[in-house]
Amino acid sequence: MTAHSHPHNVVGHRTPLRLSRRRRHMVYAIGWTLWLSGVLWLLFHYALMRKGEFGDTPHPLEPWWLRLHAAMAFATLWSFGLVWGVHIVAGWRTRRQRLSGGFSVALLVWLSATGYLLYYLTDDHWRGISAVAHWATGLAMPVLLAIHIMLGRRRSKRM
Repeated sequence: MTAHSHPHNVVGHRTPLRLSRRRRHMVYAIGWTLWLSGVLWLLFHYALMRKGEFGDTPHPLEPWWLRLHAAMAFATLWSFGLVWGVHIVAGWRTRRQRLSGGFSVALLVWLSATGYLLYYLTDDHWRGISAVAHWATGLAMPVLLAIHIMLGRRRSKRM
């Protein structure tokens, strides 16, 4: 076996599959802020429109939720790089939880792509499709990540 075929490095120490507690909390805080800002934008955009002189007008806080969401999207891409280097590569080598981990990565790529399309698409029809694809996936993302985390913790307790 090579050093890359199992979760041990060259000197025989176990390669960490978990982020440090501080970094893990930071990644969770970024992720939850991203998710919550998206939920709040949806709520303010669809449920809290105001009647204006010329029809419905956005709630004054709506653009702020979108700005926070965009900022957290950038932070999420940064934290994904951190998680990739510490957790994903080492975890993939162990062959554990490839399905839930791979699906999580695929959904993050999907959310990044649909978010990009929301920013750059000008055709209203395709932009609407991209919007629903983005927020429907985004709303479900915490459930998938929770499953991935619970499976990992359950497996760790058995080992």
